Amino acid sequence: MVRVGLAMLQGARHEHVQALTAASKQLGVDIEIVELRTGSQVDDRLDCLVLPGGESTAMRKASQSESLLSALFSWMEEHPQRPVLGTCAGAIILATPGGSNRSLLRAEISRNAWGRQRDSFEAGVALSFETPAGGDFSPNKAPRDQFNHQPLPVGEMAQSEHEELFPGVFIRAPRFVQSSVGCTPVAFLGDEIVGVLDGQRLALTFHPELTNDYRFHRWLIHQSFLTN
Repeated sequence: MVRVGLAMLQGARHEHVQALTAASKQLGVDIEIVELRTGSQVDDRLDCLVLPGGESTAMRKASQSESLLSALFSWMEEHPQRPVLGTCAGAIILATPGGSNRSLLRAEISRNAWGRQRDSFEAGVALSFETPAGGDFSPNKAPRDQFNHQPLPVGEMAQSEHEELFPGVFIRAPRFVQSSVGCTPVAFLGDEIVGVLDGQRLALTFHPELTNDYRFHRWLIHQSFLTN
């Protein structure tokens, strides 16, 4: 059993649940998704973390009363061998933790660098990154949850992971400062780095959870299983 901590800060949290569930089915690995809303829920029993997209400033403000972000930063510093997936704003959080925390990612990042919401786009992303293969599993449309959230529909280009390129969904996306990247680039939009791996911390400026391609979520679960 792999215990996945999902930071319920903001953004596509429930889409990450759907993607993690599908990835676990493809791998044949049982998982428990722990929805983290307070710092007290972040403990040594977690095998990995997911930091979802959203608005990073709102995330920081929303977490203050429950000390969630500070607990996540402490957990990551205490368990550097345990994998972390940060998408979009999650990547910003990793690169700029703020306060007394040192950067958790050897890369600088610029918020909303692609432009406003209307400048959001989908594009094929090239990967230089091995992910574990998974068996056939196509999830049904997820039902609304207890908060009446419905996972977003998937774009046409995101229906298959058998294409050479990954279906990148960029929504008010940040950009890595290319000259600052001191870790391993793993995803590229043309010549631009849009995904990096620093040890066991994987930061993406796009949203893999909004697709039916579960390669990154399989990586997270597989790495957690290996280190469990």
